[in-house]
Amino acid sequence: MATKRLKPQLVVLSSPSGGGKTTISKILAEQNPDFRISVSATTRKPRPKEKDATDYFFISQKEFFQRVENKEFLEFEEVHGHYYGTLKSTVQDLLDRGFSVLFDIDVNGAMSIKKHYPKAILIFIRPPSLTELKKRLRARKTDNEYDIERRLKRLPVEYAKAEFFDYDIVNHELDKTVNEIHNIIRERQQKETHVSN
Repeated sequence: MATKRLKPQLVVLSSPSGGGKTTISKILAEQNPDFRISVSATTRKPRPKEKDATDYFFISQKEFFQRVENKEFLEFEEVHGHYYGTLKSTVQDLLDRGFSVLFDIDVNGAMSIKKHYPKAILIFIRPPSLTELKKRLRARKTDNEYDIERRLKRLPVEYAKAEFFDYDIVNHELDKTVNEIHNIIRERQQKETHVSN
């Protein structure tokens, strides 16, 4: 008997910078062939080792706002002086091909996705402590001290929005966090697949 294909889900992972959302998204996509990461567009410059159209679509501010005007974004947001947005076409293409879509975006973007897709799963990922978060941000070596402090000042806003998420997870150990999120997605998929049949 053919295995029943699980219903694709939209899964939004949000966390403070350094909280682990990007790493977790990548591991989930690597471990699950039916998961894909929604690649966002951004006006910021690529970090070392980041590739265009793989990590982000790196575009100019002018092009970004043209796309905003053309209503091409599902959501967009200014974060730390740069603009980020999710293109409707990227998400629809993945859904049409039967993939579950992982979003690695900020809390306001998550709220916008939920408005468009009420069944999207919103998962907030917290660092174990402020000390650990600072350590992770410094270990990345992608930001100077001024940028790190600017990111930390945003924490109260991000934590306040966490109460609107479906799940609020503390990322103590990466493997356990990935496993917990994987189980959440699969349980929802099985439930949705059962309901639709």
